[in-house]
Amino acid sequence: MTESKNVLITGASRGIGKAIAKLLVKEGHNVFLTARNKDMLKTVCHEIGAKGYFAIDLCENGAVEKLVKLTAAAYGDIDVLVNNAGLYVYSAVEKTDETDIDNMLAVNIKAPFELIKYVVPMMKKKRWGRIVNIGSISGIIGEANASLYSMTKSAYTGMTKALALELAADGITVNTINPGWVDTEMGKKSVNDSEFSYEENIETIPQRRFIEPVEIAHLVNYLISDGAKGLTGQSISLCAGLSCG
Repeated sequence: MTESKNVLITGASRGIGKAIAKLLVKEGHNVFLTARNKDMLKTVCHEIGAKGYFAIDLCENGAVEKLVKLTAAAYGDIDVLVNNAGLYVYSAVEKTDETDIDNMLAVNIKAPFELIKYVVPMMKKKRWGRIVNIGSISGIIGEANASLYSMTKSAYTGMTKALALELAADGITVNTINPGWVDTEMGKKSVNDSEFSYEENIETIPQRRFIEPVEIAHLVNYLISDGAKGLTGQSISLCAGLSCG
């Protein structure tokens, strides 16, 4: 096992983020949680034995810098960053609300980039770091009536490749996981918001199932290990075959 590391996970109060946090705590890492809902964070933190949490809205100006400074001051430098927080909107392009555009750009693109900006100096000091972005299969194959979401998630591919090149000599790896349909509250809401039923969506997936959050957690656990030190700049589709055609 990789020695115990300080791990910051965004969007960690439920779903994929919670599953990642739970597994990494079990693996012996010092896990710090962040999301908007303080009560949910507190419950999850005690439930899984995380080291701490900070409730913060990543849409707010200055929120990212504040989050990193609070975490580092309380618990030490961040070794592993998991950019998991994200917003989803199902809407025809001409009906997309301006507020949704601003919020999704802030949470899905600006916040992950800024978080990386602030944690990289900590990682460079140790010449070791792991950055894992949770993208989406929608950023790889596109999703009608979710063009804003697809656009924001597709940005991860370019960012991941560029940063992997930039940070390779510093012992820092950068990778993105692109989940397909995932069995979470957000995944179920996405189905309900769409024009297709659960059964119709299942028919489009080669394995005829939704991905379980724990599957993503296990992939994150591998990507942050020393065994994956040569894996960087990659966008990995964990989608039960959905991206194959």
